[in-house]
Amino acid sequence: MTPPDSIGATMPTNEAIKSSSAAPSPTDSGGGEPPIHRRPWRTLRKYATIFRVSLSERMTYRSDFLIGTTLRFLPMVTTILLWQAVYVGSGQASLAGFNYNEMIAYLLLVHISRMFSSMPGLAGGIAREIREGTLKRYLTQPVDMIGYLTSYRIAHKVAYITMSFIPYAILFFICRNYFETFPDPLTLLAYAISLILAFMVGFYFEATVGMVGFWFLEVTSLLYIVMTLNFFISGHMLPLDLLPQPWQGILKALPFQYMAYFPAVVFLGKVRGMNLVYHLLGELAWAVFFLVLARFLYRRGLRRYGAYGG
Repeated sequence: MTPPDSIGATMPTNEAIKSSSAAPSPTDSGGGEPPIHRRPWRTLRKYATIFRVSLSERMTYRSDFLIGTTLRFLPMVTTILLWQAVYVGSGQASLAGFNYNEMIAYLLLVHISRMFSSMPGLAGGIAREIREGTLKRYLTQPVDMIGYLTSYRIAHKVAYITMSFIPYAILFFICRNYFETFPDPLTLLAYAISLILAFMVGFYFEATVGMVGFWFLEVTSLLYIVMTLNFFISGHMLPLDLLPQPWQGILKALPFQYMAYFPAVVFLGKVRGMNLVYHLLGELAWAVFFLVLARFLYRRGLRRYGAYGG
């Protein structure tokens, strides 16, 4: 149940943070406050620098990305054989609206979904920084922690997607016969938007979970339970349509479906028209909700933060 981009995923290093602090900050004018209209541009340059430094750091592990991705495809062989046995044993050509080819295509597509939405090490890393006191490095430098981690994680995703593109392209070429139709340009656009929003939902959800470290000293067990449940209820193991009611309806009303299930069914053309628009707006709403919640918990947590350790 390891997320697809777990290789090399760590919290930012001190070197990366020090490099980013060299970027102009909103108060780095040399002679007082900079003009108001220049502050957004300086902030943008600062986080662009963070992205560039983090990307260089992540590309150091490109061999691990490549080898890890290739080896992770091996279980797909057993998955294909397993679902072939399920369909043959059921005696039905379609299960919950998915024929055999669509089921395999779905299981391939959720790997892409999780490539964007999974954030290995993020929640645990935040909790560890709080516990060990190293969180204070964000408080003594002109860098917002959540903004920094966002730039850092985007750099990690860019590095991972770049290095795993060829293995994924080979896999999808080999399995091309499972894709009975190719989506039209509008569906592809909706699919791309759903993946970007999946990143936002996944990132800010895990950041929110990591903030629990302000109130609890040890959160390892809690994080394990949350992430294990997330792996299942996001639809990574099987389409949510296969679950009986009311569980299917409940899970489709939660934000976790947007981390794996929703982008896959968009590509397969199972969500169309205004229903697709409503779901994309719902995905955006959940991303904003977790963003606001993460920042709220961060500010509340800092009030009780003692900066011990480190």
